[in-house]
Amino acid sequence: MSFALGLLPLVLLLVGFPIFLVLLTAVTVALVFYMHIPLAALHQNLFGSVNAYALLAIPYFIYAGELMGRGSVAQRLVDFVQGGVGSVRGSLGVTTVGTATIFGAISGVSAAAVATIGKVMYPSMVRAGYPKPFAAGLITAVGAIDIIIPPSIPMIVYGAAAQESVPRLYAAGILPGLLIALLIAGYVIWRAWSGNFGAGAPFNVGRFIHSTMRGLWALGAPAIILGGIYGGVFSPTEAAAVACVYAVFVTLVVFRELSWRDILEAAAATVRFTAQILIIVSCAGVFSWLLTVNQVPAALVAWIQHFEVSAWSFLLVVNVLLLVVGCFLDPLSSILLLTPLLIPVVKALGIDTVHFGIVVMVNLAIGLFHPPFGINIFVAQSVLGISLNTIYRGIIPFVILYLVALALITYVPAISLAGVWVLLN
Repeated sequence: MSFALGLLPLVLLLVGFPIFLVLLTAVTVALVFYMHIPLAALHQNLFGSVNAYALLAIPYFIYAGELMGRGSVAQRLVDFVQGGVGSVRGSLGVTTVGTATIFGAISGVSAAAVATIGKVMYPSMVRAGYPKPFAAGLITAVGAIDIIIPPSIPMIVYGAAAQESVPRLYAAGILPGLLIALLIAGYVIWRAWSGNFGAGAPFNVGRFIHSTMRGLWALGAPAIILGGIYGGVFSPTEAAAVACVYAVFVTLVVFRELSWRDILEAAAATVRFTAQILIIVSCAGVFSWLLTVNQVPAALVAWIQHFEVSAWSFLLVVNVLLLVVGCFLDPLSSILLLTPLLIPVVKALGIDTVHFGIVVMVNLAIGLFHPPFGINIFVAQSVLGISLNTIYRGIIPFVILYLVALALITYVPAISLAGVWVLLN
């Protein structure tokens, strides 16, 4: 059985098989050659894994983000943030951070933020004298905030895998996401002062009011999503559906930027992306079931308790593990592979599963832009038209900033749980 659960998946991953085939092959081999269970169990668990109400929110949030990303929403958000930043040196960089954070509260997809914000902000920063590696590294890194703040799609998947409340996870992600955004913004200002570039335009009240009015419809999406959830109006899944209706109305009726053909193309793109996510979810669910029936999580808990591992040291080991895994696997695959194994240990050590979920999100956010295989790196290379070497050189300071934030979030649980206490108590 150890061959099917451990060695075979590792070999298939190294060979380059897609993660869903790795998991499906491992389960099939285990059922046929070791457990002699009818393959009907495989089919039942495949469909049972996606039979979760919370997962319905995924296609809705993806669709809302697709629609908002195809029009002028990004430019309107940029104008709004830049109008408020004013004459701060490094204002374009700070605007990039603010815009990416707000855009993340609409789409929840990191790669979409990198592509959308990068198209708007990178040429402007280069024209303003920002070093190309710095500008590229900033755009690549800030997009990762989108899986930490709500409505994060990986948080929905973690909630389903850990059987944890999605509204609680969303509330817990707000302060950590803002903390990372503030750290990056502070570094951008310091870097602009020390490098003598990026002087901002003076604050203009008229321009700020004008940009705010133009951006009100774009800002309405996160207000509706979060306000509706924490105002008790609707669940996260219902909020996602409302966000879709709102996105169609804004882009088709208010801004008049998209045609019905664009609406259908966005729907088709959503179907493809959703299918990619849910096939991983279903196969990981079967693999998780296989681990459970073979008592692997229980054995892991007993092993850790035998060595009397503290919560502090366990979180340190998990951080290292997730940072390594995040460099090679996408966040959803990482969550679905490791959560069933780690959650029993987390509960046994008395660690809050909501706090642990945010620790997982920050680790996997770093993996999105950490060399050599972070997906945001390749999205930025494609969108910005620059070399990987340029992006790699610009990323390093932001990796360090995220690691500082990770240490704070890991060992100061109040940073995550304060949002839960405020919004849900």
